[in-house]
Amino acid sequence: MLLKDKLASCRLLLASQSPRRRELISGCGLPFELAPKYECEEKYPSDLPAGEVALYLSRLKSEAYPFALADREILLTADTTVILGDRVLGKPHSREEAVEMLRSLSGRSHSVVTGVTLRTASRMESFAVESRVRFRELTSEEVDYYIDNFRPYDKAGAYGIQEWIGYAAIERIEGSFYNVMGLPIQKLYTELNKFLNS
Repeated sequence: MLLKDKLASCRLLLASQSPRRRELISGCGLPFELAPKYECEEKYPSDLPAGEVALYLSRLKSEAYPFALADREILLTADTTVILGDRVLGKPHSREEAVEMLRSLSGRSHSVVTGVTLRTASRMESFAVESRVRFRELTSEEVDYYIDNFRPYDKAGAYGIQEWIGYAAIERIEGSFYNVMGLPIQKLYTELNKFLNS
């Protein structure tokens, strides 16, 4: 039985405002609904290793969901972080911060980690996927053009791989392209299948 058919008797609730995540789940043919919007302060312990932040935040978002889950409801939460060295690059709060992030990524490799949590009323499972991305050297004009035309203030690391900068400036990716977009959809497909079977 295909996963989409297994999900027919469930309600998969996506707790994310990201249009990229909606697009990826739809593209995989999985039926889902958007969970009601709610607030979650995305804070993590200062001593938490950078590679574990996304997983931690995906669980935090799941636990912050303010509504009781009904039988056959599955809550899906996710968080994506961009990691340069041991530094986590979140969403830029200003144009200056976005410029600084892209300049720091220019000509270097970095990691993109997405943490995903699946939860029902009785259990919770989480996993994380890492991809490596390398940018060629970016000129100041290119950085300015991208930020002014694409306004990547809702994206970790101040870039979206599916936008102009992904076509023009990314030299190499090791791992899942979709993970860099914000959701490792192939891994989610297999993990969701296992979650329903267990």
